[in-house]
Amino acid sequence: MAQPDTRSDAVPLGLDPDWWRQAVVYQVYPRSFADADGDGIGDLPGVTSRVSYLRDLGVDAVWLSPFYPSALADGGYDVDDYRNVDPRLGTLDDFDAMVAALHGAGIRVIVDIVPNHSSNRHVWFQEALASPKGSHARSRYVFRDGLGENGELPPSDWQSVFGGSAWEPVGDGQWYLHIFATEQPDLNWALPEVREDFLTTLRFWSDRGVDGFRVDVAHGLAKDLPPVLPSAAQLAEIAKREDGSHALWDRDELEEIYADWRRVFAEYTPPRIAVAEAWVPASRRARYATALGQAFNFDLLEADFDADQFRQIISFNLAQSASSGSSSTWVLSNHDVVRHATRYGLPPRGTGEGADTLKSGTAWLLSGGEEPPLDALGGLRKARAATLLLLGLPGSAYLYEGEELGLHEVADIPADQRQDPTFFRTNGGEIGRDGCRVPIPWTVSGPSFGFGSAGAHLPQPAWFGASSVEAEAGVPGSTLELYRSALALRRRLQGDETLDWVEVGDPDAVLAFRRPGGWLVVTNLGETNIPLPEGELLLSSEALSSAELPPATTAWIRTSD
Repeated sequence: MAQPDTRSDAVPLGLDPDWWRQAVVYQVYPRSFADADGDGIGDLPGVTSRVSYLRDLGVDAVWLSPFYPSALADGGYDVDDYRNVDPRLGTLDDFDAMVAALHGAGIRVIVDIVPNHSSNRHVWFQEALASPKGSHARSRYVFRDGLGENGELPPSDWQSVFGGSAWEPVGDGQWYLHIFATEQPDLNWALPEVREDFLTTLRFWSDRGVDGFRVDVAHGLAKDLPPVLPSAAQLAEIAKREDGSHALWDRDELEEIYADWRRVFAEYTPPRIAVAEAWVPASRRARYATALGQAFNFDLLEADFDADQFRQIISFNLAQSASSGSSSTWVLSNHDVVRHATRYGLPPRGTGEGADTLKSGTAWLLSGGEEPPLDALGGLRKARAATLLLLGLPGSAYLYEGEELGLHEVADIPADQRQDPTFFRTNGGEIGRDGCRVPIPWTVSGPSFGFGSAGAHLPQPAWFGASSVEAEAGVPGSTLELYRSALALRRRLQGDETLDWVEVGDPDAVLAFRRPGGWLVVTNLGETNIPLPEGELLLSSEALSSAELPPATTAWIRTSD
């Protein structure tokens, strides 16, 4: 039988089991949000101190990136202890106080869970290193004998996502698998003990009032590792099948793992929910939504500012949601990608060779933000239009801290101040994700622009002050006020999870759809003005001086039908 929250400090938020279906979720990267103790690292009391800001912004939930004890080999995604708080970020009491404050403001709490790998400082991994080959301690991870006469060669030629070999030797002829950083050994999810321990973790945080979980690398976990491992080239061929047969990713056995998780979620009222970070072919994504509740749809994040691309993505994902029984998720920025205001200010991705480089801004980052030239104002204008379009869609919207300020990516971080393991494991061949993780600005001036009383753990550029909360709050037309207005209006207008496409002007340049309740969302992605459809203008991403909608502008219009 489902059990209600019983903690004395829990604040009732209602028992609607579907609260998440069209929620606006704001991602907080805790180390870069607000620093309450002045050590240069954001913390949980810092989040608590900004609850009124989040309430006034109008979000329904906050998703916290990892706040667990960690050596920060990968920004906190190398977890030492899944049921504690990093002392630099606070205590469990601080966590409880933060949850109570957010709940008191009507904001639910989603936390990151990192099940594919622990850190190399986790008690289990330390025990594995101290234990012999074939021991139970090593069975919790993926250890294999090396190749060569004395095991001096890695078990396969697999490469880590962050560069270099995916195998690390431990000195006795065995190697352990780390699909990501060396400090992130992969757990063995074929072992019941590993599965049970994570169920305990889910209950631990649910009992503390957590409303849901974001599942990191949800398409990992289950692995098929035969005695003779396939080569990297063979894995690449297998990946083309899109049938769940890959050795490392997107295996069908994941359904059994997540079925156990859903049974835990159902122990609570309302049931806990989860959203899967699953970088899988679109044809496989609905499986994760069915298994966990939601799955991230990163398609808009990967698209150009293009009407045809947007239309196809929206139509496809709404159909996927209908088939899975979930609701779609819409994302333009997060802690792993170049901020969308910057992406839209760079040359479009295109569809041919080199498309990924153009999409991600890699060339621009490698040049320190010099080449190709960034159209900062044009990129921000497109970002505002894309955001207003996104917030008009049925389903849930995931926002990333600082995008409501119109922040651009920080490109010119000195090499000796970078933190992303990708940068170091590729010898600077890839810049990594530090540029979107720079602590956000709260004030126009002062130490770390109001982030804390001292400096910031990643350097902030001088131009941050002009994009701070202080600079934008209450200023008509600012990006912050656009977000506040859009979220308040969205809450009042939101209806059923459907839309009807409407033809307005050239379909190659204009995207328009009607939502239940008689409101119209129109985005001009073309190069010329178009006539504004008849009706009451509710909100636009740019101030309108005539009855026309300029390029790179979205309008919400109440129609008569």
